Amino acid sequence: MSSYLIFTSIILLCLLSSSFSSYASLHNATNESVTFRPQHEIQKLKLIREHLPKINKPAIKTIQSSDGDIIDCVASHHQPAFDHPLLQGQRPMDPPEMPKGHSQENESHEDFQLWSLTGEFCPEGTIPIRRTTEQDMLRASSVRKFGRKIRRVRRDSSSNGHEHAVGYVSGSKYYGAKASVNVWTPHVSPELYGDTNPRFFTYWTSDAYQATGCYNLLCSGFIQTNNRIAIGAAISPVSSYKGGQFDISLLIWKDPKHGHWWLQFGSGTLVGYWPVSLFTHLMEHGNMVQFGGEIVNTRSDGSHTSTQMGSGHFAGESFGQASYFRNLEVVDWDNTLIPISNLRVLADHPNCYDIRGGVNRVWGNYFYYGGPGKNSKCP
Repeated sequence: MSSYLIFTSIILLCLLSSSFSSYASLHNATNESVTFRPQHEIQKLKLIREHLPKINKPAIKTIQSSDGDIIDCVASHHQPAFDHPLLQGQRPMDPPEMPKGHSQENESHEDFQLWSLTGEFCPEGTIPIRRTTEQDMLRASSVRKFGRKIRRVRRDSSSNGHEHAVGYVSGSKYYGAKASVNVWTPHVSPELYGDTNPRFFTYWTSDAYQATGCYNLLCSGFIQTNNRIAIGAAISPVSSYKGGQFDISLLIWKDPKHGHWWLQFGSGTLVGYWPVSLFTHLMEHGNMVQFGGEIVNTRSDGSHTSTQMGSGHFAGESFGQASYFRNLEVVDWDNTLIPISNLRVLADHPNCYDIRGGVNRVWGNYFYYGGPGKNSKCP
């Protein structure tokens, strides 16, 4: 099996239909009420309450975000990653060697999330973690599947409900990738977070989404080192149609000394890393790098989903109207950032979501992508 790195659009993370358990209520004449829950829901609530302490670690400080999120400041060495059998007893690594050719021209903003607009941050030695609630878990089809992708994702998928508009390169050995990603608020179904805010998220898997991995810090895996960025928290500001545009820069690369895969935001803000011990095919390098958007189309009502990708507008509308990835780069065997060559683009349902690539002196390799989903040509 080939291994690959994925830069999935950060604004397309809540793509699955909301799912709520049913219940019946009995009211009497005194306005008192008794709620009768089906046995399966009682059992689910029991499992949820047993599972929540595993992902909601004891907080040293708590911050209330304006969007309703609760951010817990958790001691770095108590974060969920260190529950993993391969990571128990460890502590976060020191910062790695940066790739050569890494540019410092763009100022890094660590207050790009709604919760940070409160002016409060987590103390040194802690990391901010978005608190998971019972309602978050009730929206999932099961406790076991909470925080996980429900189907295998394939770049060339024409089944399983997954649809893509992506740019990619293959045919070499890749040790990282970088891009600036345009941020929008598309119309999506809010399963994981309960709202439609665009969010800064991660996802990892070591077996093509079959049994391992999860979003953010919802299982043991990703080790966070930053105390000012909450993975899974809402992003602000966002772009507006024919108005102001906002993008963020992301870099993933393999530390040449220890082999871990590090994540950086902006021009120099390290977020954390995926330990190399989690992986098999990515222990050495990737064979493909993919950037772009993905949606899930379940056709639950017999027609195509109206879930938007990117800005919800087709690539042909270009800047200020269509979403983009720009300044696409990869990290080579010598830990050097180089511009992508031979970028290929693919939209497996172009009447629903499409993509157009290009090159210029300012943006280097780039592409516009996205679409509205259901329309007259995508019934």
